[in-house]
Amino acid sequence: MVAEFKSHGATSNDETSSTDLDSPSVDQTSGNRNYVHGKSTTYANVDEVRYYKPVETYEGLHRWDPEFEWTEAEEKKLVRKLDWRICSFCCLMFFSLQLDRGNISQALSDNLLNDLGLTTNDYNTGQTIFYISFLFAELPSQLISKKLGPDVWIPIQMVSWSLVAASQAFLTGRASYFACRSLLAVFEGGFIPDMILYMSYFFTSTELPRRLSYFWSAYQFTSIVSAFLAFGILRLRGYHNMAGWRWLFALEGLLTGILGVVAFFYLPPSPTQTASKFRGKDGWFNEREEKIMVNRVIRDDPSKGDMHNRQGLSFTLLREAIWDYDMWPIYLLGLSWLIPNSPAQSYLTLQLKSLGFDVFQTNLLTIPAYVGFILNCLLFSWISERFNERFLLGVVTEAWCLVLLIAAIFLPADASAWARWVISTLLVSAPYIHPIIVAITSRNAGSVRTRTVASAIYNMMVQTSSIISSNIYRDNDKPLYRTGNKALAGIASYNIILYFSVKMYYVWKNKSREKIWNSMSESEKQHYLDTTTDKGNKRLDFRFAH
Repeated sequence: MVAEFKSHGATSNDETSSTDLDSPSVDQTSGNRNYVHGKSTTYANVDEVRYYKPVETYEGLHRWDPEFEWTEAEEKKLVRKLDWRICSFCCLMFFSLQLDRGNISQALSDNLLNDLGLTTNDYNTGQTIFYISFLFAELPSQLISKKLGPDVWIPIQMVSWSLVAASQAFLTGRASYFACRSLLAVFEGGFIPDMILYMSYFFTSTELPRRLSYFWSAYQFTSIVSAFLAFGILRLRGYHNMAGWRWLFALEGLLTGILGVVAFFYLPPSPTQTASKFRGKDGWFNEREEKIMVNRVIRDDPSKGDMHNRQGLSFTLLREAIWDYDMWPIYLLGLSWLIPNSPAQSYLTLQLKSLGFDVFQTNLLTIPAYVGFILNCLLFSWISERFNERFLLGVVTEAWCLVLLIAAIFLPADASAWARWVISTLLVSAPYIHPIIVAITSRNAGSVRTRTVASAIYNMMVQTSSIISSNIYRDNDKPLYRTGNKALAGIASYNIILYFSVKMYYVWKNKSREKIWNSMSESEKQHYLDTTTDKGNKRLDFRFAH
């Protein structure tokens, strides 16, 4: 299944390090860098190129070349270009998602509940409606994206939810609040797995976790920026007889709508389809760069050449992807790992207000938590890539939350407001390994069809966990929420055991396959590769990351 694809790497003193990308690689002396094997390998090593040819309908087939070589310097330069052209804009779009779904937190600090005659339980119900709607929109959105292409569907989503987000400025009570939260979630649902699918067209499996850490850092950077925006916009309370939170919804919804229109023209369908009137008639990349992009992605994960980027899934393929039991341990993680610190994040502004801080102090005091979140997200993604570790990092996250939850449970009722602020801030800034788990979901799927569905199902489990977490803090338990924190501590303890169990499962799975594979002769391996009907991660030569 796997050929030994190599690229001649150039040293820092080599002339080829400054070779133009249109020129062929001439360095034949430096050490070879293997783009398939090593820690990022997906399949066991078999020296045969023909098993990696993409399907005839693959959009980058004209750039696929099994004999093509490039230098390490060329690839690094190209990845930097991809980070600037693709990753940065994806982060900007994610910024807009969080701006419109997260500004409810700033609106709460400006007395939204009192203005609409709502209670904390009504707020919880609204959040539950949001997460349920988001959950049920995930898979349909991903299927539409696979059929139309993420470059088409994502801008449609953005413009649609921006209209709903802005219309929240006209909320009148419980019914309109519930309706808007549901509609907002319907249009936002699926956006995250859509973005992950899109980014997988450009980045390898080893590069994706770090890019996703940028993605979720942008998510929390939004919280910092929105806190400053709220600090100014909420001061408009009374202007034209409107509450500050109404201005907040209207103006931030408008901003997202403008970005959605820009995305219609900006996003290219694939690495080899960047030419357009907006992006330039020659596109962003020359022929050599396109060949590097296509060949490095296919050699890293040959399953990415199994389908066209606008090819939908049949019912049979959808069923097979859903019943891929080797992905279920990751789905089980998605159902609970985020719960222990989610209420702290959702209720951060309400808790700060209950501690005696005013509207503007409350919004500014949330910033340290979001800064800590970003730093931990980037640090743990780097650790994951540096040491090739995933699930054990989740144990660290849950242990972090467990210690803080125990502190919150036993903290005296008359403790200072600043002590509670420190605990809340550290809970919100707990190491966030969502990018790592999302990337391993994509990596362990083993095929485009499973990747499409698995990303959606995992995110559905995450949304389900959000439904659970949004109902843990109750009115009769405030303001200390001791009962809720005890429940959260129990879930954190369960998650620690679960992370260890999931890692052990994939280690056992790999060892079992490795034992069988190594017992086969070369001719038996060749016969298996020639005749097998196994697909994706069900192949005997597939190895799971953990």
